Amino acid sequence: MTALHHRTLIGRATIGDQLRRHARTQPGKTAFIGYTADGTRHVTTYGELDLLANRFANLLLDRGVRRGDRVASMARNSVDVVVAYYGTLKVGAAFTGINVLYRAPEVKHQLEHAEPTVVVVDPEFADIVDSVAPGHTTVMRYGTELLANSPDIEPELDVDENDVAMVIYTSGTEAAPKGVMIPHRNFLISTAPAWSWGLRTGPEDTWLFVMPFHTIAGLGSMTTLTLMGATLVLPATVDPTQSLKIIADEKISVIAQTPTFYLALARNAGFGSAAVGQVRRCLTYGGQVSPHTITAWAGAAPEAIWGTYWGQSELSQLGSVGWFTSLDDIPDGDASWIGKPVTHLEIKVVDADGNPSEIGELLCRTPSVMLGYFKDEAKTAEVFAGGWVHTGDMVRTDADGNLFFYDRMKDMIKSGGMNISSQEVERAIHTHPDVLRAAVVGMPDAYWSEAVTAFVIAAEGTTPDPAAIIEHCRTTLASYKAPKAVHVVTELPVDPQGKILKRELRALAIVEETV
Repeated sequence: MTALHHRTLIGRATIGDQLRRHARTQPGKTAFIGYTADGTRHVTTYGELDLLANRFANLLLDRGVRRGDRVASMARNSVDVVVAYYGTLKVGAAFTGINVLYRAPEVKHQLEHAEPTVVVVDPEFADIVDSVAPGHTTVMRYGTELLANSPDIEPELDVDENDVAMVIYTSGTEAAPKGVMIPHRNFLISTAPAWSWGLRTGPEDTWLFVMPFHTIAGLGSMTTLTLMGATLVLPATVDPTQSLKIIADEKISVIAQTPTFYLALARNAGFGSAAVGQVRRCLTYGGQVSPHTITAWAGAAPEAIWGTYWGQSELSQLGSVGWFTSLDDIPDGDASWIGKPVTHLEIKVVDADGNPSEIGELLCRTPSVMLGYFKDEAKTAEVFAGGWVHTGDMVRTDADGNLFFYDRMKDMIKSGGMNISSQEVERAIHTHPDVLRAAVVGMPDAYWSEAVTAFVIAAEGTTPDPAAIIEHCRTTLASYKAPKAVHVVTELPVDPQGKILKRELRALAIVEETV
């Protein structure tokens, strides 16, 4: 080993290095508590996690993986995936996750785009991956035997803080998913410090962790929390009954999930203080928490505080955060509030011409900004135009620096020549007593161009009247913003995190008579 390499190791800052430090300073601290489908509980300490990651790193080297390569994973959340992630980073390769809901053509597209040297797969998804994996890609199956003969000594390799640590594929709502390249340095100098202050996280926390590892919410949060030395509990399922039991048994203190998840727990028969009374922070993103949900949780976990936050893959998850205990704490009483920018984020809000505006597109600068989109220089240049990240999100800002999420630019409804925020209409519908959950989209219309169309889930014991909901909206919104049609449904289509899939709502074949 050269003197230069030794000198590099002295001051190197990579994500894998921090795991090694935890293994030396707190080897017995619980890193993960994993549950299998049959309810079996398994504890992994930081010392054990580092040893297993070293074995995986050596296994990858044996399979030909080198610095700058990519390793893909298609699996449900488990400690095995975390081991693969840290092992990948220790050899200087980048980790990318594949959505377990993907079908063969979608898996094929991501593998062909990412060009991983190795794909690691849960046995239940092996047939799909085997059928579409390129011939030059090695496919391995997760399992206890995978690391049996691999050395547990960490390989001493050249890995740099500017190397890509993860490639996160966006949801692909409007076009093919894009691969967001995120380097090690983002988490070490920006994302993890800012979230530790902004989200009040630390090593004493025990998290119920259900965010899937193929997303920035899942992989990014797991990275931040393990860098801090927290404890993460991985359920085998997001089933409300099982989740509530785990929350009680493991004395979960922090939960981070979409509003849909909190609502599902609150509607479960097992919900109450015995299950969630010890929860201290409820973090939510990707939508608005309904008044029904806040009321239910206030009764069951009176000491819990809500945290609303916003972030993006392009910013390595970094964004804004705000805290409240009731709707009365929210500035202006506006449920679209997403807090204020965290310490490492600089923002400005601009109109369509790029001029400062109270309502407009949110632009950002931060040390956590992505390196770019993998194999897409044109799209990268477009998003980075003018030296700012163009988020594609419309927000409102006030004199105190608060941010209020207006809508995704692609979800803005253009009806009768007017721009309408789908989320503003959703907030109005949520105030109707017969509505538990609502989603609003623009549907093609020969007269209006797009017709404001709502999909609602009934509150328990009610039968919503579409005409009454429309009239309710007209009392609080300009008439052109009120829905032209309301459809009562039993559920809304959501992704693995619980975010509503508006593209699927638009594609629904409506068989009900509209009003």
